[in-house]
Amino acid sequence: MGEGTLVLVGTPIGNLGDLSPRAVEALRDADVIACEDTRRTRKLLTHAGVHAPHLVAVHDHNEAAQVRRLLARLDAGERVAMVSDAGMPGIADPGERLVRAATGAGHRVEVVPGPSAAVAALVVSGLPSGRFCFEGFLPRKGSGREERLRAVAAERRTTVLYEAPHRVRRTIADLLEACGPDRPVTIARELTKAFEETWRGTLEAADRYLDGTEPRGEHVLVLGGAGPPEAATQDEVELALRRHLDAGGTKRDAAASVATELGIPRRWAYEIATRLG
Repeated sequence: MGEGTLVLVGTPIGNLGDLSPRAVEALRDADVIACEDTRRTRKLLTHAGVHAPHLVAVHDHNEAAQVRRLLARLDAGERVAMVSDAGMPGIADPGERLVRAATGAGHRVEVVPGPSAAVAALVVSGLPSGRFCFEGFLPRKGSGREERLRAVAAERRTTVLYEAPHRVRRTIADLLEACGPDRPVTIARELTKAFEETWRGTLEAADRYLDGTEPRGEHVLVLGGAGPPEAATQDEVELALRRHLDAGGTKRDAAASVATELGIPRRWAYEIATRLG
């Protein structure tokens, strides 16, 4: 029995011409291909001239059960390729759980890099790309969404988000409320396809741009990072210190708390607290 190998294969995010020769080879050599939608993957294999091996659908609703079945095939020494509908498996798509199970069982895991909508949108946005974070899809509602919006609003790095067409207007409106009107944003949709579109501007302008439209296709939002916080004034420091001192705190404790709250040096806060008497 040979060593089982899991191969993560990047696939085109729109333009089938982006499928690499190495990806074609990996798909041709696989004993089984795990994919989100067997119909879409069959079309890709037909385009690549690959005779379809056994296809296994792996999506949000059956991933746990299918991981067990695929792990059994790896245990039998088979070569399992995994693809998503578009882009890299495991990035806002199934794949992470299977990789964790395969590595935990001691199987070899390889990757054939390919297109990624997040990176493609980031580099065409013109926004800083030296440091960025990927948020994927925001929670649809509730406290989880509010918490993530606050985190995104405070993030100093460029942030990349995914959004479905029927929710993109609401997400832009929520980002506008959380981040303010002047935060730069790029809206990229249908990347690499015939009707690819990239729009750049502020959140306020984006809200107007989307008003009354019917967005089509998956969207990637690239949001500029938050600016540095404004330095606290001495009056603000004194007001915060008095609040802590009036509540019974010591000068040292009040200075430590205010330094953390306002992002100022603790020594400066303590000097002011001492002068307050």
